[in-house]
Amino acid sequence: MTDVVPSDVTVSDRAISRIAKILANEPGGTALRVSVSGGGCSGFQYGFDLETKREADDIVIERDGATVLIDPVSLPYMTGSVIDFVDDLIGQSFQIRNPNATASCGCGTSFSI
Repeated sequence: MTDVVPSDVTVSDRAISRIAKILANEPGGTALRVSVSGGGCSGFQYGFDLETKREADDIVIERDGATVLIDPVSLPYMTGSVIDFVDDLIGQSFQIRNPNATASCGCGTSFSI
């Protein structure tokens, strides 16, 4: 894996707005943690969790009342990705458009590289 910087992951305006709305109802210091772990139908899966604990080596993206945390192990798998929020006829969800993914599952949270 190569070195990555926080700007290698982008959070869309729609996602920022939705994250800020969610966090407004949570205790102060709460953030959305986005992570990658092994598993899922395609090999890797994204995780989305609300938490108040930040690790010293977390990548922190803060904007307009929204805070996103990404751990340094997950970050290389997300290089160049856009975290988005989609609200359509099928439902609402956070989605990650990952240019490194060679395959993904219909569930939208599982991918392979």
